Amino acid sequence: MEEVKQVIVLRTDLEISAGKLIVQACHASCSSLLKAEKTEIIDKWVREGSKKVILQVKSEEELKKLYFKALRLGLPCYLVQDAGLTELKPGTITALGIGPESSSLIDKVTGSIPLLKGEIAFV
Repeated sequence: MEEVKQVIVLRTDLEISAGKLIVQACHASCSSLLKAEKTEIIDKWVREGSKKVILQVKSEEELKKLYFKALRLGLPCYLVQDAGLTELKPGTITALGIGPESSSLIDKVTGSIPLLKGEIAFV
């Protein structure tokens, strides 16, 4: 069986704190894992250290395109909508979790998306 990973895609166009962005990534990771049904892939992912890759997009539209592509490919995925209790309006789409699943399948969705870089300016 090939490498297994999970990908988290975050919107960088939102004016939110670093802590809030991290929370959104956690929601995406946990919720996407709960959508996964292939226990052998989940077991392999956990055994091998639960690899996660964090990527960035600059708009809600980009995030939704990735989400619908992941759905079409049958990948476990979850689109995070914020509850609006702190920094964002209720229903704001903030993040996407995909996987765990084989790296090659996930790369069909996110292979051209840039990594989240440290130079992101947080509010």
